[in-house]
Amino acid sequence: MREFTEEEVLALARDAYDHGCADFPVAAERCALLVIDMQDEFVKPCWAPFWAPGATRIVPRIAELIAACRKRSVPMIFTAFRITRGSLDRPKSGRFMPNRMSRLPADPAWFREGRIVSELAPEPGDVVIFKTSYGAFYDTPLETILKNLERDTIIISGTLTNFCCGMTARQGYERGFQVIFGSDVTATDDPAMHENELRVLRKGFARVMTASEIIAALG
Repeated sequence: MREFTEEEVLALARDAYDHGCADFPVAAERCALLVIDMQDEFVKPCWAPFWAPGATRIVPRIAELIAACRKRSVPMIFTAFRITRGSLDRPKSGRFMPNRMSRLPADPAWFREGRIVSELAPEPGDVVIFKTSYGAFYDTPLETILKNLERDTIIISGTLTNFCCGMTARQGYERGFQVIFGSDVTATDDPAMHENELRVLRKGFARVMTASEIIAALG
């Protein structure tokens, strides 16, 4: 049996991180578009400490992707995070995490409505899911909805790349869904983290594509 050197296995890993491409087919009739957490708290400029400026910048591109998907009868599923049930339905350890920013004064308006930014506002007939943690599959009806829609491929857009979007990609993968991850229709709060997350997803969880590549593949 052949032996592999450390240099060889490192080269193989890096090639998968940088250039890997899942080879499942992309067909509009099998896809659903997920728009993850494009809500005021993350997208509205200067309103909250959770604002991700990159998320604001990708709004027009997500709008183009939404329009293209609507033309191809691809179902729209929007998610937003909001406080529900007195936070008793959230992971208990969450309150200890630094991203809660508990050292800052809280505005009582944050995460109350889970309002999607107006430029991407859902239309009647779209699905809106209010979630309580990062991944959109966690303790929500998303998997059942996708199965009832007979869709086995999810296209992920939104924010944050390395939190809610990346977690949803992983959860979808583990449930047997084919995952398409939009490289230029996702954004995070630290741009340095964006490509790192794409590299991990590219190697093991998703087919990473630009919005224009997704639209072309949908036909």
